[in-house]
Amino acid sequence: MNVPSGQHTPRPFSGVTLISWGGGNLRAIIQTASGGGERVATIECDKGDALGLSRTKEAGIPTVVLSHLAYANREDFDLALTRIIDNFQPRLVVLAGFMRILSSAFVSHYAGRLINIHPSLLPDFPGINTHQRALDANVTRHGASVHFVTEELDGGPVIARHSIPVAPTDTPESLAARVLEQEHTLYPKVVAWFASGDLKMTERGARHANISLPHTHKIE
Repeated sequence: MNVPSGQHTPRPFSGVTLISWGGGNLRAIIQTASGGGERVATIECDKGDALGLSRTKEAGIPTVVLSHLAYANREDFDLALTRIIDNFQPRLVVLAGFMRILSSAFVSHYAGRLINIHPSLLPDFPGINTHQRALDANVTRHGASVHFVTEELDGGPVIARHSIPVAPTDTPESLAARVLEQEHTLYPKVVAWFASGDLKMTERGARHANISLPHTHKIE
């Protein structure tokens, strides 16, 4: 585990991304943050050889590697993860290809500033195998959703969605590829909303200062 022991953070970071591997969402978020002058950090979990490590290194982003194998249980791992995240004092924690189930204590600690992206038009098709399930259900539209994270799996307040038409020739693989393209636009947009102060989690759900939520952008 590579932890910045005793490191003093001069000023809070705008966000921390949690990854299990470095996909396109991480790259898109890095590009958006850099363009907006935001300070971000990345915590890579599970594997130290993730593609995300090379991407954060190229961007000069502080990165910590934390392996769950060093901990006896999920609660101990989440406690260690919380301590590292809090060292950066982030306003937002972004799950970007983070493949571990989080404990209730972790989710509660970051309530209102923890977001995730899911490959379906929530509340439809929470969980796994979303593209195959969408095809099996003969839906005409599919897509991706960003939501605040709560203890309910994929059940937190939905912030925004990108919706695409399902083609008659679509396979789970082709549909997944097209949805992923939308994720790379959708996720940075929502992160920018939060960074600007326009997006907040309230007792009544996700609220944007100028847009009715959940906001759905239809791509034809």
